[in-house]
Amino acid sequence: MDGENALAVRFEAERPRLRSVAYRMLGSLSEADDAVQESWLRLGRVEPGEVRNLAAWLTTVVARVCLNVLRSRERHPEEPLGVHLPDPLIGAPDGDPEGAALLADAVGLALMVVLETLEPGERVAFVLHDMFAVPFDVIAPLVERSPAAARQLASRARRRVRDGAPVPDPDRARQRAAVDAFFAATRDGDLEALLAVLAPDVVLRSDNGAARGGRAVVLRGAEEVAGQAVMFRALAEAARPALVNGAAGVVVAHRGRPLSVMAFTVTGGRIAAIDVLADPARLPDVTAAFLAS
Repeated sequence: MDGENALAVRFEAERPRLRSVAYRMLGSLSEADDAVQESWLRLGRVEPGEVRNLAAWLTTVVARVCLNVLRSRERHPEEPLGVHLPDPLIGAPDGDPEGAALLADAVGLALMVVLETLEPGERVAFVLHDMFAVPFDVIAPLVERSPAAARQLASRARRRVRDGAPVPDPDRARQRAAVDAFFAATRDGDLEALLAVLAPDVVLRSDNGAARGGRAVVLRGAEEVAGQAVMFRALAEAARPALVNGAAGVVVAHRGRPLSVMAFTVTGGRIAAIDVLADPARLPDVTAAFLAS
């Protein structure tokens, strides 16, 4: 095997991890793929032997590309303003999911939503250090700070993540039981049962997209969320169980046409967060493989 082919083989071995890094930084599967591809192109411009640690070099390049994307977003924010739901990772609850490498250690969609609120430097520092154990002396040049300042960026991000993203139950069976109870109560219009399965401070976030008149709807509190759920009981009949970012969720579809993706964060046996992607411009791409299975 010649040098170029050997390098390509090594790069492909790194691709799943690099895609996971980029997805957590950008929340977009297409942009994550673009960032990984850019790292391959840059590797092709490096002299043989110049890269001593390929995994570390590629991680740094992908992180730099992602940081540039995040800074560009900050300079040119999309309208209307509001909560933006990242691309969900969807798989079958009883089989090998699409994007298995990403879902194997996927973080919940509620956490990804919080990551969307971080400043670019905070997000890069937190993802690299807390999720991929990259040391701060490597992160510091990327974010153009000292190692101590990079540590502070990650610390601020960590506090915001802790305050904004509930920690899900690790038992998927327990998660699924709560989600099933939610839909059973929704189908029956049973407000009391809904209140029993929802945490008192539950948050529902729905990214509806510009085509549906706005970026997001945010509801807070069990009574408000339960009242909204009863209004949409017909959708419960079209809910298909799925894994969404590695946790219990559903894809709602009618005659093969996706209507929404719903991710649930279950804590202590009760639903603490519901994140809904209902943007018709994005749904076909993120649900295509799942609905075809």
